[in-house]
Amino acid sequence: MKKIFTSVAAVALIFCSTIQAQTKSPKLENSLLWEVSGNGLSKPSYVYGTIHGMCPTDYFMAEKTKNAFQKSDKLILEINLSDPIEMADMQKAGIASEQLSKTLSPEQLSKLDVVLQKNTGLKIQQLDGFTLAAIMGFISMKTFDCETIKSYESDFIDLAKKENKSIGGFETVKKQTNMLANAYTDSELIETVEDFSKAKTKKMVEDYKAENVMNVYNDFADEKVMSKTAKKWILDDRNKDWAQRMPGMMKKESLFVAVGVGHLAGEEGVINLLRKAGYKVKPVTK
Repeated sequence: MKKIFTSVAAVALIFCSTIQAQTKSPKLENSLLWEVSGNGLSKPSYVYGTIHGMCPTDYFMAEKTKNAFQKSDKLILEINLSDPIEMADMQKAGIASEQLSKTLSPEQLSKLDVVLQKNTGLKIQQLDGFTLAAIMGFISMKTFDCETIKSYESDFIDLAKKENKSIGGFETVKKQTNMLANAYTDSELIETVEDFSKAKTKKMVEDYKAENVMNVYNDFADEKVMSKTAKKWILDDRNKDWAQRMPGMMKKESLFVAVGVGHLAGEEGVINLLRKAGYKVKPVTK
């Protein structure tokens, strides 16, 4: 069972790709893949929006994406999941330092137990040794309604290794763990997971398959999911950090940046921030 709960990164890599901003934002064309050029770049780089987990029957990778990947020199992910140190930290982060029954109130445990049984058939007592974030990641995966989940990040890593491309990450598991701790209180996390549903995940997947990044961005525009504090920590601050680091990286080599699709749109989204920095960022439609 420990393999199910890889860590708080399960939330960052699945849950965070579905939680979106609440403010109006520059409208983007329908495309998961964006080309970044100009502003002194000798070669274009690419930004691709992922859903970090998807049922095999819904999973797809367009030829345009494969072509852009082949043209790039280096793969950049939110976390470099090819790094054994990060994978070890991911496993450790899913295990609680203290049992949830000792850190959560009876009311919190009761609410979490109801959601857990409804979505997974398991009781909170069976998962008492795992972190709240890991349990949330598990529930989130179950809303995809399939036995196995395919990962774009894993496939991009496999492609990078096959084509001898280097791999890097913007963040570490420890940084994402701290980010989530700052973004939500335990009560807010439980309220958020209460809002998870197979219907909402199905709608998000349909919009994702249509490459409608604006719809995906707005699918979860609900204060129950994204408070101003959470938006700052989970989206805005991270987007700014990535957009500030990318110029120096893109000057050295062509990047294929694969991050959660929720990070693309918005006034403080990666696409708009790169445009503000002087780059030409256009959708790749075919």
